[in-house]
Amino acid sequence: MDKRREVVAALIYKEDRFMICRRPEGKARAGMWEFVGGKAEQGETLEAALVRECKEEIGVTVEVGEPYMTVEYDYPDIPVHLTLFRATVKEGEPTSMEGNAIQWITPEEIPFYLFCPADKSIIERLQKEAKK
Repeated sequence: MDKRREVVAALIYKEDRFMICRRPEGKARAGMWEFVGGKAEQGETLEAALVRECKEEIGVTVEVGEPYMTVEYDYPDIPVHLTLFRATVKEGEPTSMEGNAIQWITPEEIPFYLFCPADKSIIERLQKEAKK
């Protein structure tokens, strides 16, 4: 049986920039940057989990689109199966609800941020696509 934790995240664009969030102090990988999202609860669809997490973390209602990429990564404390969905903000303006910073960046600005290790292949794909 796979013990990986289902984790969801949103790739939200505003023009040529996408949103990233800084992990709050006191959490694993505090201070690192990631895409908004979190763990799916038991019995919850991945899409429903993403809608809930975006509401809790940044106070917006999102429309979940197709998956952009999935990643399996083994952190020392938890193995995860991460699904990054394309998403758009339907309602609200992104605001930090948990004291974590929110930033809108271009793919060219990625090197200025320290991302969570599970996001490495996603970041590489975003950079590659930006060069096309």
